[in-house]
Amino acid sequence: MVQSDLIGYVRKSNGGNALKLSISAEAFDSAQRYLSQDGKEYVGLIVNLAKVQEILDDTRDVTSICQIINEEV
Repeated sequence: MVQSDLIGYVRKSNGGNALKLSISAEAFDSAQRYLSQDGKEYVGLIVNLAKVQEILDDTRDVTSICQIINEEV
């Protein structure tokens, strides 16, 4: 079963020329991490592209930033 954890939100900046990411420090600290081939540590996050497009089109104010968690069976 696939599960997602809420990490934060995406919205347009006040000026409207950028996307503002608001990430919960607590959620980020507890997020799953992975190592890249060069040994650097990353946190993989996802945002629904269609919902981001709605933000850009001014038909939506905000959408979520999540991390997909694969439960081990």
